Amino acid sequence: MADKPKRVIALGFFDGVHLGHGELLRAVRTAADKLEAAPCAFTFDRSPTAVITGQMVPLLSSVEDRIWLMRRYYGIQEVIVASFDAMQRMDWQDFITDYLVRELNVVHVVAGHDFHFGYMGKGNPQRLREKCAQLGLGCDIIGKVEQDGITISSTYIRTLVAQGEMERAGEFLGHPHTLTDRVAHGKKIGGSALGFPTVNLRVPAGVIVPAFGVYATRVWFDGQCRNGVTNVGVRPTVEDNDGRVTVESYILDFDGDLYGHEIRVEFFKRLRGERRFPSLEALADEIGRNADQTRAYFRSLN
Repeated sequence: MADKPKRVIALGFFDGVHLGHGELLRAVRTAADKLEAAPCAFTFDRSPTAVITGQMVPLLSSVEDRIWLMRRYYGIQEVIVASFDAMQRMDWQDFITDYLVRELNVVHVVAGHDFHFGYMGKGNPQRLREKCAQLGLGCDIIGKVEQDGITISSTYIRTLVAQGEMERAGEFLGHPHTLTDRVAHGKKIGGSALGFPTVNLRVPAGVIVPAFGVYATRVWFDGQCRNGVTNVGVRPTVEDNDGRVTVESYILDFDGDLYGHEIRVEFFKRLRGERRFPSLEALADEIGRNADQTRAYFRSLN
């Protein structure tokens, strides 16, 4: 084991990386500092709930965003993404002794009060605590976390995002709802016809689509962060729209070609619902108003 770094690890799925998850991740950092070990997190490649129930669960964040959020907000050095199918077949004790201890050199484990693992979900917090004590590992089990009398959960936050309540979602996430993708070619209507060039993203497969409408956002690219006006929807004013959901961001005070670049959009506030305008000119006027609203909104945060 001398060649393997010591790890302190948080166990969970961490969809959205909300404030409840944050309690686990902070406990990992605290233990890692004491033990001079690497602060790590463990997550699955796909939703355990979706696999077990056979029902599609729209996620708050892609694997890539989960990793980024854990690193950015909680200082997690390494995020291990495991195959849920493989882990589902593993005996719960083997998961601890063979995988966590022998393979990963874990010296301290952090899990939530409702975490289940291993074949048939037979591993639970009590068994995890007892097995860790037997093996000489540290173990923290974190209870449920509440805010405004509501248990913080990915399920509740998904409802907020689906309704466009981004400010409320941000209060429970502890950060803005985030979407990352590479810029794709659009119809170029924003720049040519409207005078507002936009970057076009897709919602990654399996990730929740926010309520259709226009949002005040911050857009990250190439190490920069700019304010943006982002439309989520099917662009009903554009004649040749094909019904596909698009995420189009007009980046304020920026002029450049970002095709192929990775863009991260942070959603702060829904300004209005998506609606059809009588002409492209009327739409352009409205986008101008939305840009002014966005500037005013972010000034008010300072």
